[in-house]
Amino acid sequence: MAVFLPCFMGVVLMLVSLAEAKEYLRIDTDAEDTTVESLLNAAESLCLDVSRLDEETFAAAGDIAKTAVLYTLAYFYEHRDKADHKALTVTLRALLMGIRKEGF
Repeated sequence: MAVFLPCFMGVVLMLVSLAEAKEYLRIDTDAEDTTVESLLNAAESLCLDVSRLDEETFAAAGDIAKTAVLYTLAYFYEHRDKADHKALTVTLRALLMGIRKEGF
């Protein structure tokens, strides 16, 4: 069952390619490409929201940003039916603590 999550800010960074995402999730077929792309867009948007950074600054964070996006993508993928988004957000705050903007 495909589940599509909204893009929170409507921003697509493409910090992680579809190929990288599928490798990280250990997906070998193209059957779920649409789902993975949708989840990847939502993961990048959520990470941007939690970090409180603009797209360019977030992308410049390199491995920290990419790790957060991959973690979020995996969480969305594995918990499509029953996700604890509060727990995810708390974890993301911890992952992004070093680059997170203090206030709006």
